[in-house]
Amino acid sequence: MEEKVMEAVNAEENICVPENLIYQRPETLLDVPMHYCPGCAHGTVHKLIAEVIDELDIQGKTIGVAPVGCSVFAYQYLGVDFSEAAHGRASAVATGIKRVMPDKYVFSYQGDGDLAAIGTAETIHTCNRGENLLIIFINNGIYGMTGGQMAPTTLPNMKSTTSPYGRDVQTMGNPLVMTDLIKQLPSVYYITRQAVNTAGNVRKAKKAIKKGFQYQDLNKGTSFVEIVANCPSNWKMTPLQSNKFLEDQMFPYYPLGDIKVPEKEVK
Repeated sequence: MEEKVMEAVNAEENICVPENLIYQRPETLLDVPMHYCPGCAHGTVHKLIAEVIDELDIQGKTIGVAPVGCSVFAYQYLGVDFSEAAHGRASAVATGIKRVMPDKYVFSYQGDGDLAAIGTAETIHTCNRGENLLIIFINNGIYGMTGGQMAPTTLPNMKSTTSPYGRDVQTMGNPLVMTDLIKQLPSVYYITRQAVNTAGNVRKAKKAIKKGFQYQDLNKGTSFVEIVANCPSNWKMTPLQSNKFLEDQMFPYYPLGDIKVPEKEVK
């Protein structure tokens, strides 16, 4: 029995040699269990941020800001300096950090209930000033942490705990498309909308996040990366059903792709 155990250990050691390594956890992604709901996109986006930080070798130079909501958990999983902000104020706090420490790579990580509701003013004015930082915007069309209420980004006729019969645009207004607002501001340098529901989309989202960090070296203005995400728990769907809802309902309203790009791309 002991010989078989040793054989298994030796076999595992032989497999885990560098030339056989396909993937490993990014150093910036802390080795702790995540407690997001099954199928939630937050974990995937965290992994991409960690990979980018590792690849750019900026872990010691990066500062994140996370406000109230599911996004607040980011500081538990990413091994960089973090500041928690009051609800909606992440971009304002990030502005202060970047101005005091302009050599740091600063990003805010915000949900739609935060960035597009109580934080609308902070978001617009941060972008209008062209603050040299990255805003990562997770848009799942609903308030995730507080019980599934209707968010500014909730689709027409989409049900939530505060719109149980669906969002009525005549009384509740149309969904707020943040990129349509900020793309008119000349001081916003880079705007893109991506997703992480497929392997191909994950690669595109990672590339977008990487550009958002790299563009800070140019000091040309604000980078805004929106991730259209799912929320299976509050959508009352399985993860597979929520991915289909993304493709059938969310993407037509929030189409993926670059919205504003610099004339010269970074390498």
